[in-house]
Amino acid sequence: MKKTMSISKVWIEDGCIACGNCEAVCPEVFFLTDHSNVKEGVDFGDFEAGIKQAAEECPVEVIKYE
Repeated sequence: MKKTMSISKVWIEDGCIACGNCEAVCPEVFFLTDHSNVKEGVDFGDFEAGIKQAAEECPVEVIKYE
C-alpha cells in the first residue's frame, strides 16, 4: 500500500477577496478578517479533505498547500 504524504503547510497568496468560502468549507483551518488566514497549531493532516476542497473552490485560486 502506497502511503501519501499528508499536508504539512497551508498558506494564502496575495489576491484574496475575503469571500469567506474557505472558512465556510473548513473552519478548523481557515478564518476570515480583512482577508483569509490560516490558523496556527493545526494538524493539517486531520483536515486534508477540507483544505483541498477550499483550495479547489477558491474563486481567485490563492489557497496553496503542500
